[in-house]
Amino acid sequence: MSDETNRITRLEETLAHQAKTIEELSDQLAEQWKIVEQMRTKLDRLTERFLSLEEQSLEAPAITRPPHY
Repeated sequence: MSDETNRITRLEETLAHQAKTIEELSDQLAEQWKIVEQMRTKLDRLTERFLSLEEQSLEAPAITRPPHY
């Protein structure tokens, strides 16, 4: 094998390795994005629930006569 053929073979191996790495990283990124979206949805639901509970707790109690009257 000539030096040029050997060099091309090494370049092809490097390219194949890099392509595989990029694909793996892309898959991991897609999976993490799904998790982020799930967490965002949960956070939105929890925020709505918290605000609802906060509104309920801020309502003034009804004015009633004390029991001794």
